[in-house]
Amino acid sequence: MPELPEVHTLLEELKNEKIIGQSIIKANVYWPRSIAIPTVEEFSKIILNKKILGLSRRGKYLIINLNDNYDLMIHLRMSGRLILSTNEPEELTYIRLSLILNDSRQLNFHDTRKFGRCYLVKSNSNFFEKLGPEPLDSTFTPSLLQKMLQKKSRGLKPLLLDQSFIAGLGNIYVDEALWDAKLHPLRKSNTLSKNEVTQLHTSIQHVLNRGLQSGGTTLGTGRSNFYRLSGEKGNHQSLLKVFRQTGKECPRCNHIIERIKVAQRSTHICRNCQKI
Repeated sequence: MPELPEVHTLLEELKNEKIIGQSIIKANVYWPRSIAIPTVEEFSKIILNKKILGLSRRGKYLIINLNDNYDLMIHLRMSGRLILSTNEPEELTYIRLSLILNDSRQLNFHDTRKFGRCYLVKSNSNFFEKLGPEPLDSTFTPSLLQKMLQKKSRGLKPLLLDQSFIAGLGNIYVDEALWDAKLHPLRKSNTLSKNEVTQLHTSIQHVLNRGLQSGGTTLGTGRSNFYRLSGEKGNHQSLLKVFRQTGKECPRCNHIIERIKVAQRSTHICRNCQKI
């Protein structure tokens, strides 16, 4: 699933492609369930001739800011990706939505597993009211994280995956951050010392920035994997320390990395470094 670094990579690439200022002259919806809000009929009517005023991100949502106070929110979920093309795709099998721009380019929402969703809502809606803070925002400080952790008594991994707690983290970057901080994924959140919280804060930001700088994580070669707007793979997979490194030696202590289940999620740890 694309997480904060992958979505932000697409955001920056779309900005570089100068789609801001373009108008959407047509929307082709190939999989109606990809449009979560509003109905497909309303979506097609409202988005017609809307001008793209800006691009932003909130958590794992890519936001296309439109005129008339509308925002198009795209959540890629498990296998979604965006493709910007100069002509109609030859293969429409996995294209769920195409936005035709006035310069004839098409922004295509490609989704093999059909879990991705698009939401067209008013800009002043409360759509994001339940999302937690942005982990790379200046307001997300170690002291804030400590207060947040102290209010909960949950295992660290399930808590960090909860988008109402912190927005944008997923399985990849939570495993990497907990390994970097030497914290077990089942450690109770309210048992961390001040120094451990500070290290966790540092580790979260470190692995996210590493993912951003390397263009996101592409874990395989199949259609369901993350690809950049250009179709190229991200490069962060070569920098992973524990995620999907089962059976390899820990880069820090040479102990064998194991895969366990935490809250029904595959989780990768070094038992020597990450003691509970």
